[in-house]
Amino acid sequence: MTSTHREDVLAETEAWFQHHGLAYFVPEQRAGARAALRPRRLVPLLALTALAAAAIAVAVSLLADELSFLPAILWTAFGLVAAWYALTALEARPIVAWALSRTFGSLRTLLPMMTRALPLLLVFVTFLFINAEVWQVSAYLDGGKLWLVALLFGTLAVAFLLVRLPEEVDRTDDHVDEELLLKSTADTPLEEAARALVADPDADPASYAEVSGFERWNLILVLVIIQATQVLLLSVTVFAFFMIFGGIIMDEAIVATWTGSPDQVHALGWAPSLTVELVQVSVFLAAFSSLYLTVSTVTDETYREQFFGSVLHELERAVGVRAIYLALRHSTLKSTD
Repeated sequence: MTSTHREDVLAETEAWFQHHGLAYFVPEQRAGARAALRPRRLVPLLALTALAAAAIAVAVSLLADELSFLPAILWTAFGLVAAWYALTALEARPIVAWALSRTFGSLRTLLPMMTRALPLLLVFVTFLFINAEVWQVSAYLDGGKLWLVALLFGTLAVAFLLVRLPEEVDRTDDHVDEELLLKSTADTPLEEAARALVADPDADPASYAEVSGFERWNLILVLVIIQATQVLLLSVTVFAFFMIFGGIIMDEAIVATWTGSPDQVHALGWAPSLTVELVQVSVFLAAFSSLYLTVSTVTDETYREQFFGSVLHELERAVGVRAIYLALRHSTLKSTD
């Protein structure tokens, strides 16, 4: 393989990385993200975000006459700014775009996942739904507190994923051999290079399989987005189920009895059988379900395989292609010295 051909193959592979949500596998993208995390760029952004979020939170709290909106708005503002900064300065847009397309492109598998994950969950949370204490707690949560509780459950779910999913990523580079390298690079720009490097006794491309740093976090981020999106879709399903179920069995008299406030039941004008209290309970249980589903899908072996087993094969492929890419890049640098 000539030097020019190698350069072309490396450039095509970098484009392949971008297309498959592996932006941080490209050295230039990785360098840009590393520069964006320097304190001199982060500190001013954090200060401006805090000031703007505080101003918005105070204004909303005064208009709604509820100070409980303050922490929820601050929390949401920092989350939105972090997401915007990741998509722009950290150049994570290809990662997020591929993960979301991968998730929504496999919606046909959502029904089998629901039939496996939802029945036990619905039995459990339905018991909570027909519990008067849950209605009393949820009904007395104002908008700001309910928003904050939902954020708390969501944040705990994401934190759990960030703790456990790195273990899944670390397993993908533990058993990389020549067969996996050839299989991973099939139908990629590195297919020919992989055969040549595997046949070369001095190359040892498998030694480049270990993933660390930004590249490791690239794989973790893909898993987190896919898992969080699937859990969010299932949580929305739980919310819809309780809105329909509650609209059928929960009339205003029952709601008034369970909340202990006969004069404070707020029916929705366009749907007499639905109440604000029903919406609050449904949101509370859907948020709780998101945490339950997140823990179950990561810790239970059957759930793991059902929810993102196929994605782990994509990660193995990414690790294999990266190993050949680095081996070829190293040989190219040696040939130019």
